[in-house]
Amino acid sequence: MSNRRVRVRFAPSPTGPLHIGGVRTALFNYFFARQHGGDFLLRIEDTDSQRFVPGAEEYINEALRWCGITVDEGVLEGGKHAPYRQSERRAIYKQYADQLVASGNAYYAFDTPESLDALRKEAEVNGTVFTYNYSVRNQLQTSLALSPDEVQARIARGDQWVIRFRMPENEEVTAHDLIRGVVTVNTSTLDDKVLFKSADMLPTYHLANITDDYLMEISHVIRGEEWLPSLPLHVLLYRAFGWEDRMPQFAHLPLLLKPTGNGKLSKRDGDKMGFPVFPLFWTSPTGETAHGYREDGYLPEAFVNMLALLGWNPGTEQELLSMDELIQLFSFERVSKSGARFDPEKAKWFNHQHLMLKSNAELAELYNPILKQNNVDATPDKVERIVGIMKQRVNFVHEIWEKSAYFFISPTAYDPAAVAKFWKQDTPAIMDEVKEVLGGIDQFEAPVIEQTLESFIKAKEYGMGKVMNALRLVLMGTSSGPGVADICEVIGKDEAIQRISTAVASI
Repeated sequence: MSNRRVRVRFAPSPTGPLHIGGVRTALFNYFFARQHGGDFLLRIEDTDSQRFVPGAEEYINEALRWCGITVDEGVLEGGKHAPYRQSERRAIYKQYADQLVASGNAYYAFDTPESLDALRKEAEVNGTVFTYNYSVRNQLQTSLALSPDEVQARIARGDQWVIRFRMPENEEVTAHDLIRGVVTVNTSTLDDKVLFKSADMLPTYHLANITDDYLMEISHVIRGEEWLPSLPLHVLLYRAFGWEDRMPQFAHLPLLLKPTGNGKLSKRDGDKMGFPVFPLFWTSPTGETAHGYREDGYLPEAFVNMLALLGWNPGTEQELLSMDELIQLFSFERVSKSGARFDPEKAKWFNHQHLMLKSNAELAELYNPILKQNNVDATPDKVERIVGIMKQRVNFVHEIWEKSAYFFISPTAYDPAAVAKFWKQDTPAIMDEVKEVLGGIDQFEAPVIEQTLESFIKAKEYGMGKVMNALRLVLMGTSSGPGVADICEVIGKDEAIQRISTAVASI
């Protein structure tokens, strides 16, 4: 890499909620910038006014914050190259479009949508496909075919026009991609892309993208594979402007693929299989909603870890990585060229692993709001003890309540299947004996409780399963859960004895 300062940008369009593929692109940019002590820019590319969605820009900023991505320059942060919202930079782009026309690298085109549609239909009748390129541009309503006076007259009277790039004919364009290596394309296979439109006096993605990357001193463009076909045009635009010596290095990331079948991961896949494809919950202006990883209970560090390993690997067997470790280990050499298949079960696994890495105090802090929602008031020690017991059994913090409400609320009903299996004719009498055993324990702690019950069962020759399964049933209302001794310690001696009495009287 050259001595040029690393400056990268994440440049989403505010057309709706940010897809997790876009979040991964932002992450890889962030890893690379931080690894090299560089700058991470957030630029909002809102030149497509027809697709603009209110609230989308705010969603993008909030999603990056949740992931732990710190923006150095952006709409909210400001910076020396402000503004960072393209719709506020429209005065900049026209002069660069005019520069391309003046140098002969672009031209005005006055074709109406109707005339272009007619040309497409004519080509279809002839069994061909209409392409706006070197073969037709001199015969159509363009500044290449019209006189300068006619061009100016049309502009003056308000005719609609666009500025198109004048793609060279039969020229090999070679670019180097940091992931895919050398990319070579013949220009005869490319069309003359629209760069600027009079309808809204805004540039298209291509002109705005190149101009802003140059003016913002971007050193590396790290973006999705879907932009790879645009690479030859972008290289030619840098050349046409005379900016080749400041052209950034390019890296095109592999697609995120659906869990089954072929194709790019979409919201439809998430709806069908029950997982989010967006980082945060989203409500559209029309009221349509979509699940988000944050609201579904994922930890941000687990979400980031999971996404980072889709299409990249650290070169070791290690899968659990912190943000700092990801920044340190990231490299383009280990980014895959092929698409990365998303696995929703693996995403849950990552969340479980990161949940396990948290201390009981940290988990208790995350769990307390859920307790408040359920009108439960518990001491910090009790909450920490419960999350410590339960964290191995859950993937998400909210599942702790679903699986352990009995720690706070005495059961009022008992699982019929468990009753049928574990509650025998002699069980009530045995449970009365257990009450006496528990009542005689002075140091009411799990190891002591466990040892005392084992000694009792052995002396009475009842069988461990016969007693412990029934005891778990009366304490919890069901037959599966953590150790009986742990439950007894947490709920306390009096509560444990009371639950046994209630069950014996009601089952």
